[in-house]
Formats: sequence, C-alpha cells, structure tokens
Amino acid sequence: MATLIDIQDLSKVYERGRQKVEVLHGVNLKIEEGDFLALMGPSGSGKTTLLNLIGGLDTPTGGSITVAGERIDRLGSGALAKWRAAHVGFVFQFYNLMPMLTGQRNVELPLLLTKLLAAQRKQNASIALQLVGLSDRATHKPSELSGGQQQRVAIARALAMEPKVMLFDEPTSALDPEMIKEVLDVMVDLAEQGMTMVVVTHEMGFARTAAHRVVFMADGAIVEENTPREFFTNPSTDRARDFLSKILTH
Repeated sequence: MATLIDIQDLSKVYERGRQKVEVLHGVNLKIEEGDFLALMGPSGSGKTTLLNLIGGLDTPTGGSITVAGERIDRLGSGALAKWRAAHVGFVFQFYNLMPMLTGQRNVELPLLLTKLLAAQRKQNASIALQLVGLSDRATHKPSELSGGQQQRVAIARALAMEPKVMLFDEPTSALDPEMIKEVLDVMVDLAEQGMTMVVVTHEMGFARTAAHRVVFMADGAIVEENTPREFFTNPSTDRARDFLSKILTH
C-alpha cells in the first residue's frame, strides 16, 4: 500500500492573549491508502486538533502534512478550502443535517458546490445512500429517521463527494448502543472496500473490532501506536494503561 498521509514533526500552538498553548508537538505519522486508524486518548490530548489539521480545517504552526502527494500545510486559505472539498469527507458527532430537507437532498447539498449537473448530483447521492443501506429512506426528513440513520445519511453526504480520505470525530458518541452497531457496520463495509479512514473515538469496542491500527495520544503527542489486539491486551505505556483502566471502570 502507498502512503496517502505523511505527517512530519507536526506542531500546533494557539495564542490566547499573551499566553501560548501548545496543543501538538513533534507528531509523526504515516497513514497508508486503505488504512482504518483509530485515534484514542484522554480529553485534551490533541486528537481532534490532529484530525482537523489532516482535513485542512486548521493549519499547523510547524512541521508538514502531505496528503496524496500535496503539502497542504503550504496552501493558502482559498486553495486549502478547494483542496478540502475535493479530497476529504467529514463526519462529526452531531449529524448537522438540514431538517427541512430529505435524506436525498441532504446528501446532494455539498454537491451544489461542484460543477456536477443536477442529474449527476442525484445519481451520486443515490449511490452514496445505497452504500450506507438507506435507499429506502431517501425521501425521509431527519425527524423521520433514527439517530443511527441520521448519522448514516451524514456518512453518505461525505461519500457523495468521492473523497480520498474520510475523517470521523466521535461519530457514535451521541448514539444508543444498538445504533452504534449500525454505524459501525457501515464503516467496516467502507474499510473492506478500501476507503482510508481516521476516526477519533472513545469507544473501546469500536476501536477493537473495526480499526486496523490504534494511535494513542497524550499531552499533544503520539505515545503509542499498535494493532488493536496488542493495544487493548498489552499496552506498552503507563498512559495507555491508565486510560484503558479508567474506561473499564466507568
């Protein structure tokens, strides 16, 4: 597999008045095409910041991010917005669906920013809904769908843009356990089809059963990277052991 995302010595510092807050420092990570990566770690460890930098929602203070051969850390805001729309699919904790639109129309919405004709937009949306198992709910509005179905519409909306990488930020944290499974099943299917995915999650079962690799972060750095089996049965760092222990006792 070829390397799709190459991150070298990445840092991110936010300035709050005279105070500087270092959120990421010295992050190095390679993600191969077709990889399914789970980003885990305690709150404030830098997971979401890293995800946003990979997706071009933010820019780093130092270091480099290369995605599909392009140094996105060198792009200006306009070029970065165009790159993001063409290469990245985002799925967030909350579905951000338009309540007055049907599932089909919600999926078509970002396609209005492309040069696709109406017929092609409709076809792309229909195919994306089929991929997440919601062809029979295309005419339903969000209020007529379960939480799991709404999240699957959000996944379809991202897929319709034909991204090179899908980024998920806590996609199951607002769902009941039975709904988590239906979203997980869709993501596993996408992984089997070769979609490159990075997901920020606290769900142990999710990371254990779906991810190819687990990257554990603490204090703005990657402190452990392993297969799910090794990470959950024999974590190599005290920070990872403490994190897993706290999850298991809640």
